Amino acid sequence: MRRLPPARPASGRTGQGFIASGTLLARMAASALCLVAWPVVAQSPKAGNPAGPSLRLPLTPETAPVEAAHGVVRLSALFAATDTQPVREGLQWRIFEEVPGPDGNHKLVAQSTDATPNLLLPNGNFVVHAALGLAGATKRIAINGTVLNETLVLNAGGLRIAGQLGDTPINPAKLSIAIYVPERGNPEAKLIVANAKSGDTVGLPEGNYHVVSTLLNAVSNGSANPTNSVISADLKVQAGKLTDATLRHRAATMILKLVNSPGGDALANTAFTILTPGGDVIREMIGAFPSATLAEGEYVAIARHDSQTYQSAFKVESGVDKDVEFLAKETPPPEAP
Repeated sequence: MRRLPPARPASGRTGQGFIASGTLLARMAASALCLVAWPVVAQSPKAGNPAGPSLRLPLTPETAPVEAAHGVVRLSALFAATDTQPVREGLQWRIFEEVPGPDGNHKLVAQSTDATPNLLLPNGNFVVHAALGLAGATKRIAINGTVLNETLVLNAGGLRIAGQLGDTPINPAKLSIAIYVPERGNPEAKLIVANAKSGDTVGLPEGNYHVVSTLLNAVSNGSANPTNSVISADLKVQAGKLTDATLRHRAATMILKLVNSPGGDALANTAFTILTPGGDVIREMIGAFPSATLAEGEYVAIARHDSQTYQSAFKVESGVDKDVEFLAKETPPPEAP
C-alpha cells in the first residue's frame, strides 16, 4: 500500500493571510451595519443624536412647522355711549402689541382708516386705539382664534366753523382758524389746532374751547398775511353732537394811491404805513397802489415818495372796498389862533 507523503505545515505567510482576511471581513460587516443603521437614526425624531449635516431627509409631520393661530377683530366707534349709530368717517385705527419691545415702544401690528374694519390678528394681547381728529379712545383686547366684536366710545363731538364778511361767506383760503382749550394757570389757554379750515369738521373731546378766526390779506406772491380783523368766541362741544359756529368779520379792502391830482395816475415807488389813531403800526407796503384788508374803523396813513412825506386819515366801513388817494402836496401848516 502506497503511503501518501505527509502534509507540509503551512508557512508563516499563509497564516498571516488568514488573519488579514478575517480583519477585512470584520470591517466590511461593520460598514454594512453603519449604512443600514444611519438612515434609521436620522429619520427617527426620538433619537438621542441628530442626523449628520450631510444627510437631508424630508420632514415628517411631527417636525413640520405649525402655523400660528389667528382670530378676527371687528371694530366700531361711537361718539357717545348713548349713540346707536357708529362713526361713519374720519377714523384712524391702530393696533399695538400689549407688551413693549426692548426700546420701550409698542410695536404697531395693524392699522386701518375704514369706519368699521375687520382685522386678522395672531392670538395674543393687543391695545386698540381709535382717533378722530383730536378725540381718541383706547382699549385692550385678547385674540384667541375666534371673532371678537369691539366698540370704542370716543366721548367726542364735532366742531365746524364758517366765516362771513357781513352776509357773504368768506373763502376758506382767506381765513385762519385757531382752536384753544382753557388751561389752569394759563390765561391765554393752550393751542391745540393752529390752522383749522373753514367748513371742515374737527373732532374734539367733549368740553369748552376758545376759537379765534383771523381774516387773511392776499398778496401778489400767492401767500397770505393776517389782517387786524380778528373775531373770537367761546364754544362748547358736546359728545355725540355737531356744533356749528359762524364768525362774522367786519372789514373791507383799501387800495392806497399817491397822486399829483385827484383821479390822477398813482406814483410808483411809494412807501405806505398804516397806523391806528393811537399810533400803532398796522401795515407797511411799497408800490404804486398796494391794497390792504382792514377791520372796520378809523386809520391814519403816511406816504413817502422822493424824500417827501404825506399824511392822510381815512375810515373803513365793513364790506365797502374803495380807493384812498393821497395828494402829493405838502400839508399846510395849521392856522394861527
